[in-house]
Amino acid sequence: MKNNHIRVVELFAGVGGFRIGLEGASDTYETIWNNQWEPSTLHQDASLVYQARFGRKGHCNKDINKVPTTDIPDHDLLVGGFPCQDYSVAATLSRSGGIEGKKGVLWWQIYRILNEKGEKRPQYVFFENVDRLLNSPASQRGRDFAIILASLADLGYTVEWRIINAADYGMPQRRRRTYIVGYLKESVVANKVDTLEDWVEFDGVLAQAFPFRAKEKTVSAFDINGTIQEVSANFNKGKKNSPFGNAGMMKARHVYSVDAEPVYEGTIQTLGDNLVDEDFIPEEFFISEKELPKWQYEKGAKKINRISKEGFEYVFSEGGMAFPDFLDKPSRTMITGEGGSAPSRFKHVVQTPSGRYRRLIPVELERLNMFPDNHTYHPEVSDGRRAFLMGNALVCGIVQEIGKSLYRFIYDEAPVSTRPIHIQRNSRPVLSLDLFDANANELIYNKPKKTYKLDNTKRLLIGFVKEDNKEYFLKKEPTKLYYTGSVGKFPSTIALNKLYYFMPYIKGKGVRDLYLIRIVRIGSKTEIHPDVEDTKAPRLVFEIEYLESLPKYKMIHLNFQHSFTDTFLGRVMMTRKR
Repeated sequence: MKNNHIRVVELFAGVGGFRIGLEGASDTYETIWNNQWEPSTLHQDASLVYQARFGRKGHCNKDINKVPTTDIPDHDLLVGGFPCQDYSVAATLSRSGGIEGKKGVLWWQIYRILNEKGEKRPQYVFFENVDRLLNSPASQRGRDFAIILASLADLGYTVEWRIINAADYGMPQRRRRTYIVGYLKESVVANKVDTLEDWVEFDGVLAQAFPFRAKEKTVSAFDINGTIQEVSANFNKGKKNSPFGNAGMMKARHVYSVDAEPVYEGTIQTLGDNLVDEDFIPEEFFISEKELPKWQYEKGAKKINRISKEGFEYVFSEGGMAFPDFLDKPSRTMITGEGGSAPSRFKHVVQTPSGRYRRLIPVELERLNMFPDNHTYHPEVSDGRRAFLMGNALVCGIVQEIGKSLYRFIYDEAPVSTRPIHIQRNSRPVLSLDLFDANANELIYNKPKKTYKLDNTKRLLIGFVKEDNKEYFLKKEPTKLYYTGSVGKFPSTIALNKLYYFMPYIKGKGVRDLYLIRIVRIGSKTEIHPDVEDTKAPRLVFEIEYLESLPKYKMIHLNFQHSFTDTFLGRVMMTRKR
């Protein structure tokens, strides 16, 4: 990895969630090869979408079992959400086949590629799977995960993992997934690991990306012994609980883990924040009065007398679900059966301002996974299949934050991206030159929102925007960078930790847009304007997140020293009564 360039190979790529997240983290990540193949189907919807958004170059739509390792280019980072149907939340754990099941065996294709790459295997790996991977299978809790850790250890990787619920960190969906990041011995990151305990709880890539506090009396430390076959046959045999906590690390087959409680104080997104205006919703997504009782039945609590295959009578019971879904909370976990008009217990249903009930449209499902609007749109992919693709996808925001953290550990500097996750990837037709012509007039939807409470007692930084940066700040995008003048000219007595909000001052206009300050660091002007000759001039860089705007621009007296010390949000946002 030279000149800040990380070559990425994406397996089980779906519609490119890993790619979007990593590109949103840093321009350094470049996906040079990817594989997407859906078995038992002739219509390769995910592959069609992936090629339409990212192009054909480096794309492989073949069964990974039949792809020789020699066809996969050498790379620095291997990523993938390897298929998890055998132990997904849609099936009971006792019925799951675990890693020995039909889909679970695809883990061994990852192992095969890493093993056959030999000395050229990637320095880093990054995988995603369902949260119950740590408890699978029911007959031998944790065995599947132990096999994965042991096999990666035998290939020379130090591995950390974390079960993360996206909603715990302000994201719009309650989606719990296991994230696994590995570092080859003698890689830059592996050499930074000191003690497993400190790395897991404070210092590591995942802890820095998603802070947490360890629950008391949940520490687990042990070794995974024996060959892979012996681990498969004997690990945790006869015990009721998995020894793996939801945050942990393994080095040379020694495991340290704890149970984590998330720590987060930022903005949040709810289901309601991501809905499209009612006027834009096609009629077929609304639930008729005739169909409404069927939906209410599916969502309600019930007890049903049933007879098993063996002839035994039993009572099937299930509790009620919220109907309609709460708009002021993150959404429930999306599943592959989200699409289609048939009444279902698991599909989301919302009530509109007019009082009607409706299902979610594809663009809303994309937003709940933090994909760009209409990312899965394709003339040959139905709305039902678009829902299926999102049910299989990951939350791009999680990948973006882990990607940023990994970059910092590799290069000891802040990552910069010109492709944040909300940015639409240009459609690249691959079937015909006029593939998207029939839909030239794309609907303009309302943008996703955030849920937050403004604190008028917090300090506000008002920053002057120079002419060469004016156009950049006139665009309302979720995240931006603001750089000050050179550090040498910056007042030395400012308590940066007290600056909470930011408003850009546009010459001749005043202030309008309000941002939350997320990070203040040393950087340079080239992060926004890479072509300027300013590579050596250090500046303060503010990483900011858009919140809202005033109804119109407001002229204020801009005093440099004053704006950095004792300006409060209430001075600008509140209208005083005279």
